[in-house]
Amino acid sequence: MDDPKPRIGFVGLGSMARHHVNNLLDQDVEIAAGVDVVPEARESFAEDFGAQTFEDVDELCDVVDAAFVVTPNRFHEDAAVTILENDVALYLEKPLAHTLESAERIANAAADTESIAMVGLHNRFASGAEVLDAYRRQGRFGDVTHVEIEYVRRRGIPGIGTWFTDKSTAGGGALIDIGVHAIDLGLHLAGHPNVVEVSGTARSQFGGRDDVADMGVWSSPDPDGGFDVDDSASAFFRGEDGTTFSLEVAWAANREASQTITVRGDEGGATLDLAADETTIHEDGVAGVDHVSDAAIETKDRDAHAACQQTFLEGLRTGEQPARNTIEQALTVQRVIDGIYRSSEADAALRLDE
Repeated sequence: MDDPKPRIGFVGLGSMARHHVNNLLDQDVEIAAGVDVVPEARESFAEDFGAQTFEDVDELCDVVDAAFVVTPNRFHEDAAVTILENDVALYLEKPLAHTLESAERIANAAADTESIAMVGLHNRFASGAEVLDAYRRQGRFGDVTHVEIEYVRRRGIPGIGTWFTDKSTAGGGALIDIGVHAIDLGLHLAGHPNVVEVSGTARSQFGGRDDVADMGVWSSPDPDGGFDVDDSASAFFRGEDGTTFSLEVAWAANREASQTITVRGDEGGATLDLAADETTIHEDGVAGVDHVSDAAIETKDRDAHAACQQTFLEGLRTGEQPARNTIEQALTVQRVIDGIYRSSEADAALRLDE
């Protein structure tokens, strides 16, 4: 008899859940259940996907093999810990949580169970990122010494007044929302060094103003809500091995948009432009005459979200913990984010290993 299809559940039934479901429909899985506090969301999910729906995560755990948590950040901990304590596999959308303390409690729960657990930091699975990671591991760049990271939108603040712009729910603004992807990819392409020092500034320059151009973004504004988060951040952090990182992240900035990462090593380097899906290798040589060269890398198309999901599903089927996108790696990213926020408040560099 063939193995039954893995039963997948969702905690949070908004647009991000549906994005994941649309990818999973191409996989050999069953969309079995969902949880949401909003009755209309439960009714719609049940009707569209034939799934059971509940108000309580414990009930969902009784009927699924794995659960995707796609709630606002503040609610990650309760859902994730409940799932792990029920020995159900966990796919947790980024970031781990809205605060470092909450993220640490999730990590502790994961350490106390053998359940499969993975964090949805999908940019690692972009084709160009896969190539650069492979080249780094092969030694093509030599020792990676510095990584420049930019995730900057010209205009792109999520709906003002929604949970994205409420610090108590999101934990922060641009830095914790899109900066988490940038920091994670930078650390990944440097081989995950232990970060020991952070210096940064988080700013709020555009979100509370009526005289700034609104170019249209997802999520409708909520006039009854507020804006008490950052819309940009600049930071510098350093690994225990001496690797350094510079970071620029913004929901809004008066500059050209950029979603690039540049890896600099003592034997070569590379630039990955995620927005343009372009990867370039930077090298030099002395054959013939001294020269430098830039080589464009053409990669096979792939959906990074789907590839990230497939790694999780493979772990679910084999029972082996994925080596990528681990809870511990995501906790390191959360510590850097927390360090940048604390550095900004203190107006000083901070050690993270003290």
